Amino acid sequence: MKKVVLITGASAGIGKETAKLLAENGFIVYGAARRLDKMEELKSVGVRLLEMDVTDEDSMVKGVQQILQDENRIDVLVNNAGYGSYGALEDVPLSEARYQFEVNIFGLARLCQLVLPTMRAQRFGKIINISSIGGSFGEPHGAWYHATKFAVEGLSDSLRMELKQFGIDVVVIKPGAIITEWNTIARENLEKVSGKTVYKDLALKHVKMMERADGRMGSKPIVIARAIKKAIDSKNPKTRYSVGGGAKMILFMRRILSDRMFDRMLLSMMK
Repeated sequence: MKKVVLITGASAGIGKETAKLLAENGFIVYGAARRLDKMEELKSVGVRLLEMDVTDEDSMVKGVQQILQDENRIDVLVNNAGYGSYGALEDVPLSEARYQFEVNIFGLARLCQLVLPTMRAQRFGKIINISSIGGSFGEPHGAWYHATKFAVEGLSDSLRMELKQFGIDVVVIKPGAIITEWNTIARENLEKVSGKTVYKDLALKHVKMMERADGRMGSKPIVIARAIKKAIDSKNPKTRYSVGGGAKMILFMRRILSDRMFDRMLLSMMK
């Protein structure tokens, strides 16, 4: 029986590449995003499109109900929707901070709630949460983004233990530098929010570092899509997959360096 997969944030980057890869390999894939027009090309490989906003309860409920009506099952949920909104903590309005949590953590959690009754009844399912290597460390100007990814990690660890009894796996994917619009959005927002405040000197250096990293270290989104497929295919998947530009190296440095030494390393990259 073909596995039924729901992927959020399927309109670009990691989500779009994952939807294409899985559909081309025989999965029944539902790609979800706010704008259907940005997913139109996915139809050619058989992806079924869903209009879904992970901050809107009705659209999430409606989307899950449609899949269950059409397929009578959901085997895999890939919580990929998310974004990075950068700026010094002092400069970022709390309304923006709350919205980032709505997209990156509360939408993810709500979709888990919506698919779990079906997965429990099946005694099978996989929930794959897209975190980041940034779920293991912080950096200047990324306080709210990193806070959401730390939250994804803690939620996933807790959920994994809760669901073991029902035969449901919870997997965390930790991308490194990936060539997507994420980097552009994050650095443009950083310059807009903190580029003219008391934090401007370090903020503008950070913008340049992010631009350099995108060109030199960035991996294509397909490397993350392949890691997701590997986790889905595995009978006993790892709890975490760290892949993409610089991921393993940076996480290794985080493990062996003290907090202050790691701080100095990051700040030295923003010269």
